[in-house]
Amino acid sequence: MPEINGIRVPFMPVGGANALKHSGKLNSPGISNTGKFDSILQDELQKVKFSGHALERLESRNIELNGMQLGKLNDAINTAKDKGSKEALVLMDEQAFIVSVQNNTVITVLDKNTMGNNFIGNIDSAVLI
Repeated sequence: MPEINGIRVPFMPVGGANALKHSGKLNSPGISNTGKFDSILQDELQKVKFSGHALERLESRNIELNGMQLGKLNDAINTAKDKGSKEALVLMDEQAFIVSVQNNTVITVLDKNTMGNNFIGNIDSAVLI
């Protein structure tokens, strides 16, 4: 059975798979192939991520972040990135986030109850939001 883009098909179009590729009929209806995947991928890569350790801290400290807070955190990371930061402390409301700016990843999270008892090292910037 012939294959087109790795999918087995019970027929072969006139002119073969190459003719079908060049006709543009392999694209999904309504979706252009003009870098849409690349732009979606880049958007997702720019969003803040949380390490396993940070997720544990969020859960153990009963910290819930809404969409607006995640947006502010993402903006703070982008600000730090624009200034050349590598590791940043982001202070928002009553929480502190230690962030790997290069990876857009929150490494750990502190709440107001644990901030006073900790030393924070290995950061090169702080962003207050």
